[in-house]
Amino acid sequence: MSAVERCQVVIAGAGPVGTVLATLLAQAGIEVVVLESGADCAQDLRASTFHPPTLEMLDQIGITSMLLEKGLKAPVYHWRDRETGDVIDFDLAEIDDVTRYPFRIQCEQYHLSRALVSGLEQQGNADVRFGNRLLTFEEDADGVNLAVETMTGIDRLRCDYLIGADGANSIVRKWLGVEFDGFTYSERFLCLSTEFELADHLPNLALVNYVSDPQEWLVLLRVPSLWRVLVPTDGTLSDEELRSDAMKNAIFGRLVGDGEAVKTEHRTLYRVHQRVAKSFREGRVMLVGDAAHLNNPLGGFGMNSGVHDAFNLFEKLLPVLKGQVTGGQADESLALYDRQRREVTHSFTQTQTKENMAMIRGGQDDAHQRRREAMLAIKQDDERRRAYMLRQAMYESLAQAAAIG
Repeated sequence: MSAVERCQVVIAGAGPVGTVLATLLAQAGIEVVVLESGADCAQDLRASTFHPPTLEMLDQIGITSMLLEKGLKAPVYHWRDRETGDVIDFDLAEIDDVTRYPFRIQCEQYHLSRALVSGLEQQGNADVRFGNRLLTFEEDADGVNLAVETMTGIDRLRCDYLIGADGANSIVRKWLGVEFDGFTYSERFLCLSTEFELADHLPNLALVNYVSDPQEWLVLLRVPSLWRVLVPTDGTLSDEELRSDAMKNAIFGRLVGDGEAVKTEHRTLYRVHQRVAKSFREGRVMLVGDAAHLNNPLGGFGMNSGVHDAFNLFEKLLPVLKGQVTGGQADESLALYDRQRREVTHSFTQTQTKENMAMIRGGQDDAHQRRREAMLAIKQDDERRRAYMLRQAMYESLAQAAAIG
């Protein structure tokens, strides 16, 4: 399909969200081209949690079995009080009546993208083009014209619909002129990855741990080969100081006693945003995933909500592409995608991640203690605990979206 300059759908971005949507479309018989400016699927070290409903969705495209094989099952996650050592645990086995996957899977997101790209390469109606950067596009009544930069020149494509799955710095969103409202947290996050076995030094450690403390908070996440330690940083320090051995030694020293004994595989600094696009759809152009919304990583909602975008949009777009709905009905179908996913992003994902951030941050006076008491109250009340786990597992957000007409 590499010589084809006309197709039904072009997707900008070969991350997990773009490749999921491309797979859905290709398996349904739609001609799809995926444009990716990078040389391959980026090895992003941040997203690694797959929630139960996401695993159910991915089962529909035959990829969940790979995640189960490569990843770690995490039915239990902890809110830990670092000061007292108290652990408040939540076990997703309690919601096994609503899901066949009552656990999170901890697996790096790039495994998903790479596996899906391999599958797409076997499809005659799909073409993943690495080293292809979308430059500009122009929409008319019948389609979208694209200019794409390659290593050797500028290609021109025409498609019926363009999907921006091109991340936080989405060129699709920028050319649309869609506002990206929200804010950036003052803290930058430092992610330290290590093969050092933290569970040998911290009793009763789960695979997913949110550690709250009045002075220092952190997140401890296990993926198959590594522990990831996520900590906020002091804005007055330079990048060199934050990535230094002294900083690494201090963080791990407070965790396991001897920070110098801990070797790290990666030390990554990044900013964290809470932003939502004013619109997820303009005519024949749609936004999904980080191109449409960004939130802090606490709770593991970012990639999962992007995958939920992809499945929601596929459901609305496929009947349009197949000519089953036309005219005003087609417009309303795509408008419903925008309403459902944008509204649920505001009402659930943004709200929940902000609450998680506040819970972890602790803070001045008795805020930390009040939050600890609130978590204990949830843990001790059967109805509230179940509602909390359904919310954290993202079933509540899907129900909210489905209720929006």
